[in-house]
Amino acid sequence: MSNMGQAVSSGPRGFKLAWSDNKNFIGSLFMLPAAAFLILFLVYPLGLGIWLSFTDARIGRPGVFIGLENYEWIVMDPKFHTAVFFTIFYTVVASAAKFVIGLYLAVLLNERLPFKAILRAIILIPFIVPTVLSAIAFWWIYDPQFSVVSWLLRQMGWIQGNIDFLGDPWNSRWSVIFANVWRGVPFIAISLLAGLQTVPASLYEAAVLDGATPWQMFVKITYPLLTPIIAVVMTFSVLFTFTDFQLIKVLTNGGPAGATELMATMSYNTAILGGRIGEGAAVSTAMVPFLLGAIMVSWFGLQRRKWQQGSSDD
Repeated sequence: MSNMGQAVSSGPRGFKLAWSDNKNFIGSLFMLPAAAFLILFLVYPLGLGIWLSFTDARIGRPGVFIGLENYEWIVMDPKFHTAVFFTIFYTVVASAAKFVIGLYLAVLLNERLPFKAILRAIILIPFIVPTVLSAIAFWWIYDPQFSVVSWLLRQMGWIQGNIDFLGDPWNSRWSVIFANVWRGVPFIAISLLAGLQTVPASLYEAAVLDGATPWQMFVKITYPLLTPIIAVVMTFSVLFTFTDFQLIKVLTNGGPAGATELMATMSYNTAILGGRIGEGAAVSTAMVPFLLGAIMVSWFGLQRRKWQQGSSDD
């Protein structure tokens, strides 16, 4: 009987039960839908884009393999140099401004304020409004003739004529950066606020008893404990800013004279509007190293125990 029992347990049913008890197998089984989703909507488009960047594909024509000719073209193109410069400048300045303002708002909203729930809801408005509607609103605010900002500054006697927000190269750059900051601050503020609410109040009480100032409590308690959340939130912020498209497309379409052209908008204008799919794919593929760099900085930073536990030990 024992031999028969062993035979049964070693049969197909026993094999099935053994696999069903394997946690790794069950976990992998549950991951299959997500993996299929990522392969279909992420890996395949990325792979196709990289392949097209090595071809002379045009709209209506698949193209043939031409090697690195498209990359040679973009490296020699002054418009690409300007797009790379402004993409990096736009990302660094806007991300830094969003972090400083978002952190300040998070700390402020974490205090005991009247109507705090209403204030949190108001701060979220720029983030939940569709990007195109926000861009149209800023397009009206920056209008060369009817700008409300120019009108107010004229009434205050600070300027004599209207400001050309979107017609001057540097004015247009600072204008789109301001619009991006306005839209992106709520995401950082609410995310950091959620992190602040996980910090034990007992740490602040002990610091007060030791005579610590508010700045010392922020530097020694708040900021170290928020570092893992800051790393993740700022990684997403950098990625969102670097790949921004809608705001620039509606506000300036890369103008004037390509001053506000981002790599994302240049890729679209080249591939879709210009019909040169291979060259546009090369521009978009050139964005990948920058994005991987931002992800790696966050990834390796989060692996350090002093980021995770506020300790200097590795």
